[in-house]
Amino acid sequence: MHRPLDLRHVVSPGLRDLIELANTHNFDRVTEQVRNLRGCTNPINLHGWTVTTDSTTKEVVRSYRSEDEPSGRLLTTCGNRRASRCPACSRVYAADTYHLIKAGLSGGKNVAETVRDHPRAFVTLTAPSFGPVHNRKTDSAGNTRPCGCGAYHAEDDPALGTPLDPVTYDYSGAVLWNAHAGQLWARFTTYLRRALAEHLGMTQKALNSALRVSFAKVAEYQKRGLVHFHAVIRFDGPDGHTTTPPPWATFDALQVAVGLAVERARLTVESDAIGERVIKWGDRFKVDQVSALGNGELTDAKVAGYVAKYATKNAEGAGTVDRTLMCRPCQGRGYVRGPDGFRDLCDDCEGTGQAEPIKALPVQRHVRQMIRTAWDLGNLPEFADLKLWKWAHMLGFRGHFSSKSRAYSTTLGALRDVRRAWRLAQTEAARARAGLPANGENTTLVTASSWTYLSSGYRPGEELLAAQVRQDIAHIQRLKQEGLLPV
Repeated sequence: MHRPLDLRHVVSPGLRDLIELANTHNFDRVTEQVRNLRGCTNPINLHGWTVTTDSTTKEVVRSYRSEDEPSGRLLTTCGNRRASRCPACSRVYAADTYHLIKAGLSGGKNVAETVRDHPRAFVTLTAPSFGPVHNRKTDSAGNTRPCGCGAYHAEDDPALGTPLDPVTYDYSGAVLWNAHAGQLWARFTTYLRRALAEHLGMTQKALNSALRVSFAKVAEYQKRGLVHFHAVIRFDGPDGHTTTPPPWATFDALQVAVGLAVERARLTVESDAIGERVIKWGDRFKVDQVSALGNGELTDAKVAGYVAKYATKNAEGAGTVDRTLMCRPCQGRGYVRGPDGFRDLCDDCEGTGQAEPIKALPVQRHVRQMIRTAWDLGNLPEFADLKLWKWAHMLGFRGHFSSKSRAYSTTLGALRDVRRAWRLAQTEAARARAGLPANGENTTLVTASSWTYLSSGYRPGEELLAAQVRQDIAHIQRLKQEGLLPV
């Protein structure tokens, strides 16, 4: 008979919990669950069941209940794409994005390999200037030139991107530009097709019947707190990547069309409080050709890696926080409706609508002013649909960080299905090694399940196990980088 352990002398809650877990009857299963998460920092805790049956014989092929786990719950990865929230899950997202972009450049993943011969461009679109900022200029020889303030800034100088004169800087225009950047991109894609038809002397209907424009884009924050977009744009035949574009659809035509679309794509925002604002692209944009033979400056792999890197980043690159500042109980309004229907001051935020005071955020002055401006603009009725309270921590940007046209390449869902099929194949191989019968290729399986969300995170002891998993993964990565293990 096992006597209960006396753990009162153990100071660390994590160590105490780990000892308790080790004293359970199935500590190996606890460890297995944590290791299967591959270092996820904030797993989802689920309670429920799933049953898979053969539709013909009604035989139960597989059944699972979270109640059978040592902890009574199932742990699954959070799936967060942001590296600031979960480095482990963001690595998976980045890998998927890499393969998605790479497939659209060189084929694979059900995309024809002939796309590498299609005209392809890597396009960078930036925001306009809202006032002079500290920068690090270089001349044609690569020598550093003085900033407008007269200083020579280092590459890691926190002053880079901040206004030379905060008093005259157009913070309202900057926040509204971020808030409308997604719409401006959508308008750009429309004007791109129109400009291409105009340049080629065709009607848009004739262009659409002979050519398809496919793209994938990702957003990145500049140091000044404004987003800019990196996009892969590709010309296809009328039926997509499986058909060759017409000979007149060249990279030069694409380059001209991008320039015209950048100039013409505009949005007008009107406000009685701050006047009229024209949302447009900045004058600085780049259109680089992606090398078809893999021997140019921009190869398929380099472009895919570049896009994947920024797909997992958030606004923290601009020095802001990665959490919403909107008080959830009152939804940023500062008040809640009482039982009598009247407005009562929100006790959680004391009427400010902020989950934490903007003035107390650990950010630099420029970023704080952009956050405050987004919050103030959110109080104006003409900007209510922008939900700037919700996106103030993102400096107003509320669009998708990565998106693609429907026919560009595969989808993230399809890549997840491939991983799921691979795991199923591994399970079948394990059944075969154990002498168990296979499910069979012609078997139709029906799955029923019911799951309930419990919470997020680990138990203290599980967190110690997860930390060891993350350390093991980092160690293996270092060995691969040093060439001591195969990549």
